[in-house]
Amino acid sequence: MKKITMCRTIGVLAGAGLLLSAGTAVAEAPKAQVELAQAQPKVVLAMSGWTGFAPFTLAREKGLHRKHGIDFEIKKMPPQARHAAMAAGEVHAISTTIDTHITYVAANVPVTQVLVIDSSTGGDGVLVKGAIRSFADLKGKSVAVDNPGAVSNFWFNYLLKKNGMSMKDVRASNMGPQPAANAFAAGQFDAAVTYEPYMSGALKSFAEGRVLLSSKDTPGIIIDTLAFQPDYVKANPKAVKAVVDMWFEALALVKSDPDANRVMGADVKQSPEDFARSAALVTWYDKAANRDYFAKTIAPFMQEAADILLETGVIKRMPDLKVMADDSFVK
Repeated sequence: MKKITMCRTIGVLAGAGLLLSAGTAVAEAPKAQVELAQAQPKVVLAMSGWTGFAPFTLAREKGLHRKHGIDFEIKKMPPQARHAAMAAGEVHAISTTIDTHITYVAANVPVTQVLVIDSSTGGDGVLVKGAIRSFADLKGKSVAVDNPGAVSNFWFNYLLKKNGMSMKDVRASNMGPQPAANAFAAGQFDAAVTYEPYMSGALKSFAEGRVLLSSKDTPGIIIDTLAFQPDYVKANPKAVKAVVDMWFEALALVKSDPDANRVMGADVKQSPEDFARSAALVTWYDKAANRDYFAKTIAPFMQEAADILLETGVIKRMPDLKVMADDSFVK
């Protein structure tokens, strides 16, 4: 298998049916369900409580959407539900990983990526009890990890393969990042795969726990982007540009507004100090980093990720990758 350069979620063969069955159950979002251009268009963003997405919350709470003349709503939902919500016209944009966007497109839910959000540089981790000292020690152990197709599941499979193992070598239970962290903290599992802010919370309440490996050990593997439903982009380019500009303004607020960490932390029940510690494990992408990524990295990475997705059986066809990215909104 080719060397992976950047990624956030690629499921395994066992999870192929999960995503594909969802994809076949939904067709491309009919144009009638896409909100056409209007005086104050509405943008509904689907995302999780991942620390990397927090500047979107800051933008909303600080009213940046009103400055840009849009109605901006955030809906929290797991990755497996986001593409169905977009197909149904319930959301217009999704924040998730590049390879997850590819699985959506392969399941007949088209998306156009317009912004690189972040890279996890320590914000994802494999938590273990103190007795587990190496990755090999996970053999036969109970592990709480998200469903196939989600970030934690992909990353754990990546680590297993890198260490000459597979899911068959552990006793995995499918749990989302927050439940996995909570169950681990309660002593119910030997290990858990999760991310910030849930990782810090688990370690705070479980003295025996520690981080075996984090995304800092796998640089460039976990990348998130913002993608819109393509027909929405065509009908509402100003609204799309408004959300992208809001992101860059929110990043400026993170540096200049002393209230920023309180606002972002409150959304995930963290203190300003705890949120700041979580945010230190994430690298947010400003305009210059976006231009560089779109120019040099996104196209070859999407091809590499799609090849791996086909190889592992997560997708059954190669989608048209050329239409999946539009850099005009970050210029």
